[in-house]
Amino acid sequence: MAGLIGRTRIRGFLFAQLLVALAAGPFFWTSSPALARVDSFVIMDAGTGKVLSEHNADVQSYPASLTKMMTLYLMFEALEQGKIKLDQRFTVSHHAAQQAPSKLGLVEGDTISVRDLILGMVTKSANDAAVVAAEGLAGSESAFAERMTQKARALGMMRTTYRNASGLPNPGQLTTARDLAKLALALYRDFPKEYGYFATEEFTYKGVTHANHNHLMQSFEGMDGIKTGYIRASGFNLAASAVRDNRRLIGVVMGGQSPHARDMEMARLLNDGFAGKSRAPEVLTAENDEDQDAGAGTLTRRAARTIAALSPVARAEAATPAHSRAARHAKGDKQERWGIQVGAFAQESGAEKAGATALAKLPSLKGKVLQVVAPGHTDKERYYRARIVSFSERDAEKACRALHRKHLQCAVVGPSAAQSVAANASSRS
Repeated sequence: MAGLIGRTRIRGFLFAQLLVALAAGPFFWTSSPALARVDSFVIMDAGTGKVLSEHNADVQSYPASLTKMMTLYLMFEALEQGKIKLDQRFTVSHHAAQQAPSKLGLVEGDTISVRDLILGMVTKSANDAAVVAAEGLAGSESAFAERMTQKARALGMMRTTYRNASGLPNPGQLTTARDLAKLALALYRDFPKEYGYFATEEFTYKGVTHANHNHLMQSFEGMDGIKTGYIRASGFNLAASAVRDNRRLIGVVMGGQSPHARDMEMARLLNDGFAGKSRAPEVLTAENDEDQDAGAGTLTRRAARTIAALSPVARAEAATPAHSRAARHAKGDKQERWGIQVGAFAQESGAEKAGATALAKLPSLKGKVLQVVAPGHTDKERYYRARIVSFSERDAEKACRALHRKHLQCAVVGPSAAQSVAANASSRS
């Protein structure tokens, strides 16, 4: 315990140093700060499209204001096609004026130029500006959201669905780190002229100056965009792009615990990418959770936020269950062979705790089977994986979305991984 306390104090000191450095003004990241944890990330080479590093890149989450990247994509497309002009003015509706902050404070009945709408979204991440843009282009925000989803499919964003133009909370508005990286790349590739808007550091509207929320613009060498995002259900998100020595990298980080943690993680990942380093997924274990004394049978707040640190699901396809704590298993239903994975841990007890927490969070999981999957003989990463099984594919995806709204991450696993519980698992109380 003394050693654990010592490590905690050292980490706290390092974190304090980083905050002081951030407050002191612009600087260049030259090393990799070690602290931050996020739910998912992906780093991509913009020139080749090659993914350099990823973790949970296909796990669905809420995009928050990264939604505005697609809103801006459609605006840039309309500009390039000559359908709108930068000095064209859109009228502010009652619906747009009533949007929750962050906002420019637009007034119903007023008009605002397309250029100011773009800059308001890029810097202030203004929700009212996003809705004005949506209504000006499609007549209504709902119609615009349908266009957004259609464009997502055209860009290969197969796990993304839009319900609004701003990113304000909506349970049906989901995306992944990989999909957002594809969108960031498309913005750079398809609109090289308009992409420059993302480098805007501040924007003045009606006498009020709004600074860009992407603070790495001033502190990370080569950073020139793209967008930040936050809602309570998603954590702190960031899509970013930086160029060094004529090489551009695109990164997406989702689920940061704070703006600083998110920024540090992005800086570390991009630095590693430029240095030619790859990054393996980190796994939270019961031993290294410095808040593990929160009480028996419960996960700490930190553990709950980082339970998404899953090893790649594919590596566990051949693993056999160590045991299951079964409730009612629908053996006769051949369709209920899907599962959800909610954590990967170095110790079996950590996996048990993660599964129990997920079950407790959702009453709808009553009657499902908690399965702990032991490391396979060929599995180089010796982790116990916590899974809840006996779902249909649709119900598994629905359960994952519900858990994410409660700040617990998960990944859907197919029948080849989940169905083995019926044949191999032994029950114990």
